[in-house]
Amino acid sequence: MIVLSLFDGISCGQLALQRASIKVNTYYASEVNTNSIKITQNNFPNTIQLGDVRELTELKLRKLPKIDLLIGGSPCENLSITAINRPLVASGLKGEKSSLFFDYVRILHIVKPKYFLLENVASMKEEYKNVISEMLGVQPILINSNLVSAQDRERLYWTNIPDITQPADKQILLKHIMQQEVSEKFYYKKPFIFHGDNKKVIATLQVNTTDMCKRVYNPEFKCATLTAVRGGYQEKKVYDNERVRKLTPIEYERLQTLPDDYTYGFSNNIRYSCIGDGWTVDVISHMLKNIKEEYNNNEYNYNIEHIN
Repeated sequence: MIVLSLFDGISCGQLALQRASIKVNTYYASEVNTNSIKITQNNFPNTIQLGDVRELTELKLRKLPKIDLLIGGSPCENLSITAINRPLVASGLKGEKSSLFFDYVRILHIVKPKYFLLENVASMKEEYKNVISEMLGVQPILINSNLVSAQDRERLYWTNIPDITQPADKQILLKHIMQQEVSEKFYYKKPFIFHGDNKKVIATLQVNTTDMCKRVYNPEFKCATLTAVRGGYQEKKVYDNERVRKLTPIEYERLQTLPDDYTYGFSNNIRYSCIGDGWTVDVISHMLKNIKEEYNNNEYNYNIEHIN
C-alpha cells in the first residue's frame, strides 16, 4: 500500500497501519513542525517527507506513484470549542489554520485514492460539519477515544472505509495507565482544594491560570482531552497518593495509545504538545483494519468522482 498522510504530526497514522497489520510500501508525509518530523523519523526512518501541504502542487503530486490511502487531521484551531469561546480565533473554516482543510480536498481530487480518512474535532459548529460532509461526500462517524484508552476524546472521522463500527470498550481508567514511580519534579508544591473521592475533578490546584488548567483528575475516572501544551499550567493533572502532580510524557503517550517513550529525546513541553496534537492510535487502527480484507481482495472500488 502507498500512503499519503497530510498534517502527519508524529505519524500516529503510520503506527496505526502497523497495528492493523497493513503492509505499507511507501509512506509520504506532509508536515511542517520540525519536532514532529524528527519524532516521526526517529520511529519510521523510511518516511518520505514532502513539506508544507500548501506547496504540494498538482505537478508535484502527479510525480508520486498511485496513492492507495489518503489520511489526515486538518488543524482544528479555528473550529474547536476553545476557539468558539475566543471570538478572535473562532473564524471557522476561513481561519488561517482550519482553512487548510481545503488543501486536503484539493489533494484528494488530484490523487484520487482508493480510501481516504479525515479527522477533526466533534465540538465544531454544525455548519462547518455540514460543509466538510458535503465536500467529502460522506457523513462523519463520531468515536470517543475513551473506548480504547483512559482519555475522553470525541472526534469526527470522515471516511469511505466500509463498515466502520464502534470499538469495543476496554474500560481503561486513568489509574490503569499511571506510572508507579514518578520523579518529584512532576509534583506541585502549590495548595489545592479537595472536592471528594467520587468526583471526576477531584481537586482544584490553587494557581493563577484558567479554571480548566486548575483541574485535578481522579484516577478512578477518565482523563480529559489532551491538547497541545503551550506553557503555563496546561499539562493535565492527577491526584496521586493525596498529592497533585502533572501527568508524565509517558502517561500522555499511553492516553493516546502510543508506545512508551515514542517521543523520547525531546523536552517535556515538546512531547506534551506533539502528543496532544496527535491521534489516538488504537481508534485509527480499529478503522483501518476494515481496509485490510477489502484491499487484499481488491474487491472494493470506490468512485471518488461524485465528491463536490
